[in-house]
Amino acid sequence: MDFAISEAQRELGGLTRQILTDQVTPTRLRAVEDTGVHFDRELWRALADAGVLAACLPDTVGGGGLDLLEQCSILIELGRAVAPVPYLESVALAAAAVSYFGTDAQRSTWAAPASTGELLLTVALTEDLVDSPEAPVTRAERTSSGWVINGAKAVVPSGTVADAFLIPASADGAGAVFIVRADDAGLSIEGQRLVDGDTAASLDLSSVEIGPERHLGGPDLLHWLVARATVGQCALQLGVLERALELTAAYAREREQFGRPIGSFQAVAQRLADAYIDVEAVRLTLWEAAWRVSEGLPSTAEIATAKFWASDAGHRVAHTAVHIHGGTGIDVDAPLHRYFVAAKRSEFTLGSATAQLRQLGAELAATPA
Repeated sequence: MDFAISEAQRELGGLTRQILTDQVTPTRLRAVEDTGVHFDRELWRALADAGVLAACLPDTVGGGGLDLLEQCSILIELGRAVAPVPYLESVALAAAAVSYFGTDAQRSTWAAPASTGELLLTVALTEDLVDSPEAPVTRAERTSSGWVINGAKAVVPSGTVADAFLIPASADGAGAVFIVRADDAGLSIEGQRLVDGDTAASLDLSSVEIGPERHLGGPDLLHWLVARATVGQCALQLGVLERALELTAAYAREREQFGRPIGSFQAVAQRLADAYIDVEAVRLTLWEAAWRVSEGLPSTAEIATAKFWASDAGHRVAHTAVHIHGGTGIDVDAPLHRYFVAAKRSEFTLGSATAQLRQLGAELAATPA
């Protein structure tokens, strides 16, 4: 594979960083976070107006034709700023899924307005990402007029502000994905507080009736969504960890103890070096997984590897940052706290490192030598 970042990735990442630098200020972040829902509508509009939202969607919905690698460049920048916008779930996953797998009518109804920021979509994939055996079971049954869905979904990102959801469900003995509107009869939405103070949604679907035009796809789409959601979450985590390490290294150069910068002490320097190696491992495994997925190559092992590093290294780097910052590291009003809880959220979303190693081990055991 080619590890070089393309011109499109550099330019799109640079544009995103410029917008975030201008828009994401500490005062504004605090105001958004105080609402309990981490969604900055002004920032979302600015990204839409600059073409960032549409850039990585196909031209069938008015997009720029770029894809996963460029999406990852955007997500890394969003992670670096801990930007309160639902780009991963609304655009990189939901709008992209409708663009690639939907009908012309579905594209015009759902993907096109999502690409301009007019419609907010999200995906109910948390259980699929962590491979939980205790995940709520959601089932869809055929009716004479379409489908009826029953079940539950937990920890749906941006679910309390979304206009519609992509809901995976068991249908006809296989996985399928359906589009459910927030105002559909039988859908109950309750907020769930997350580790970073944001609010996700718990969905209860009780005999939600939808027409056949809201059936989006089958097992292939579900696998596509889970793969891209995992890679996208790893990209967000990379941005969070990268910036957290930069803040920590700067603090270690400036903070003095016993007349010396604390970064000159061997133990501190070693922890920073280990954190640097961890961040680079997350970067390497992310781009390998993203490239293989974008090329349509087998990528189960690579995704599991990236997932392991983002979760396991994310835990270590986040805690290293807090420890080196000392008392400042546990101040919830300090900038670092935002990165710590963002890293923990990604860690919990991806699932424990042990689960990823088991999945990777099973994949390697099933692959002929």
